[in-house]
Amino acid sequence: MKRAYPLPLDSQLGFSLYGAFMAVGRAYRPWLDRLGLTYPQYLVLSVLWEGDDQTITGIASRLDLEPSTITPLVKRLEQAGHVVRQRNPADERQVKVKLTDQGRAVRAETKTLAQALDNKSGMTVDGLVDLNTRIKALRDAFRGT
Repeated sequence: MKRAYPLPLDSQLGFSLYGAFMAVGRAYRPWLDRLGLTYPQYLVLSVLWEGDDQTITGIASRLDLEPSTITPLVKRLEQAGHVVRQRNPADERQVKVKLTDQGRAVRAETKTLAQALDNKSGMTVDGLVDLNTRIKALRDAFRGT
């Protein structure tokens, strides 16, 4: 099938992905507002829930962001009592981030968020897993990995 360029907006992959991201973000917002978190802060906490006691650089790498983007997020999470920051005694240039009890407790509250999003999608669990796998493959293709 031959495609005419430039594509109409609704036929552009980037626009569809952006719209999906925005819609998911709107679905997250009431839950995260109740927890006093932004979506980027939630992502930082998610990284720490996967493995506590990480460096700013490690968190940034996992989220495919710059450390300078992570630092203010971590500072706000620390002010809210979710994490503590400490200089790495082995390398003073590194800042390590650890969850507090409060930060660990937030994780349990996000389980209902994931369930609500699954339900709102109207897709089966297998369908969501397949979609996520395909989106990650697309991301990796654009990264060149």
